[in-house]
Amino acid sequence: MVHFLWAHVGWLIFKNRKTTRLRIVTRYAKDLLQDPFYARLERKFNWVWLVVMSWGGFFVAGVLVELLCGGGTVDALRFGLSLLIWGVFVRTVLVWHITWSVNSVTHLWGYRNYETDESSRNNVIIGIISNGEGWHNNHHADSRSARHGHLWWELDVTWLTIRLLAAIGLARKVVVPSPTRAVPMGQCLAE
Repeated sequence: MVHFLWAHVGWLIFKNRKTTRLRIVTRYAKDLLQDPFYARLERKFNWVWLVVMSWGGFFVAGVLVELLCGGGTVDALRFGLSLLIWGVFVRTVLVWHITWSVNSVTHLWGYRNYETDESSRNNVIIGIISNGEGWHNNHHADSRSARHGHLWWELDVTWLTIRLLAAIGLARKVVVPSPTRAVPMGQCLAE
């Protein structure tokens, strides 16, 4: 059991001392380093204040909604706290688990569209709850592609969002699946 957990969740807690955060950002998100907004957020942990302000926003919104609906102070505080717990903390833990399941569950259970040199699989449940990230074998077959759902029925909400952003000019240079590298066995990407 310990081996199972380490093999499938250990990647999450392993610290690679050869990489630094700056090197990773430089490699994968050069444009973020040049954006003044994100540079300001990274300076002196300013992002922490943004997170705390968003928590306060959930709480205050709950209090105001209850007061505007005629509730008393205790009910308003209770509703504000409820929004904070469910809208921030529970939601965050749920999203973390969905994210971690992409690299855990999809290397254990599912089907494979492509022969790749590792154990990645497409998992229908993870594909749906993660908005398309669970089509993990497709991602490993063509890792630069923004589109993970390669078959017509592999719903990829993330890809649809990226297409919308590209259509309105907010996303550019979007990488699509390579027609030669990532074509499912006996399938066509246009299906």
